[in-house]
Amino acid sequence: MTANRFRAGATALGIAALVAVGTTACGSSSPAPAAGDFVLKVTAPQNAGALAVGKRDHVFDDALKPLGARVEWVEAPPAFSANLKLFNAGQLDVSEGAYSPVVGALSKNVPVRIVAVAHNEDRTRSGIIVRPDSGIRSVADLPGRRVAVNAAAKGDYITLKALQQAKIPVDRVERVALQPSDATAAFSTGKVDAWASFNDPYEEARARGGVEIATEESIDSRDHTILAFRTAVLDARPDVAAAFLTALQGLKERQRKDPAAFQNVFDQAGPRAVTGDRLARAIASDRVVGVPRYPTAEDEADLQSVIDLFADNAVISRRVPASDVLYPLQSKAAAYSATAGKGR
Repeated sequence: MTANRFRAGATALGIAALVAVGTTACGSSSPAPAAGDFVLKVTAPQNAGALAVGKRDHVFDDALKPLGARVEWVEAPPAFSANLKLFNAGQLDVSEGAYSPVVGALSKNVPVRIVAVAHNEDRTRSGIIVRPDSGIRSVADLPGRRVAVNAAAKGDYITLKALQQAKIPVDRVERVALQPSDATAAFSTGKVDAWASFNDPYEEARARGGVEIATEESIDSRDHTILAFRTAVLDARPDVAAAFLTALQGLKERQRKDPAAFQNVFDQAGPRAVTGDRLARAIASDRVVGVPRYPTAEDEADLQSVIDLFADNAVISRRVPASDVLYPLQSKAAAYSATAGKGR
């Protein structure tokens, strides 16, 4: 029943997206646009990683220029789930993230789709962390406690998966919906006992004395890293999306080979720079950074497991089929380029 309801919603979203970009798509019979006519709005990077190096070295603009496109960097929170309003308003077109926040976004009718998945990522840089004075020593101690999570996203997934693994009823733990920026303060002041977090906020909390009681590795997380685009952009210019992905893949490969070069990209000193143990941990993590690739049947099954966990625990009201979340970018881009090459 829920699957059918979601399919209807997804169809409506697809129609809306096609209407929104109809002028662009149908107008492709005109000459190719001048360089920079198509603007791809991308989440501005922090001080490390492939996006940061790509921005600094103009890698993405160089890749998109032959297609008459360019990148516009959008200042936005690092958590995918914090940017749903930007996606809805057409102010953001593409961002890295994970399965879980995209599932949460689609359940709220935010038109985004996954085009690529990255495996082999370091799953020790996200998990559940507790205050050292909380008295909590393991997931088994969480009943009756308050855990900060970004709702319908990574934090929610980590917490639900950890509770499932420990056979703890979900309703025995209070999940407090907070985005990372607000959770930082709540955790440091003791308003929550634990925090399901990831990436830089997680590392910062650990550096300040937080105690790790679970990681994505320990709970066998299937919430892989992804690249997602606004559906209207994918329908209008799949060639641009594919070129962006190819450029990102090249940067990720370089990051694996020379991880130190992808740290402190803009600021070598100051509040954004990392040093000491945190720098060493980041470099070690980047040695196994995942390189995004087109999804496989195994990826679809992992995505479905995330969807089912959310649906089973009423995080989402509609059980979306995994196939509706994945966008067939490779075939769409090939078809678009073939048609454009015939002077359509």
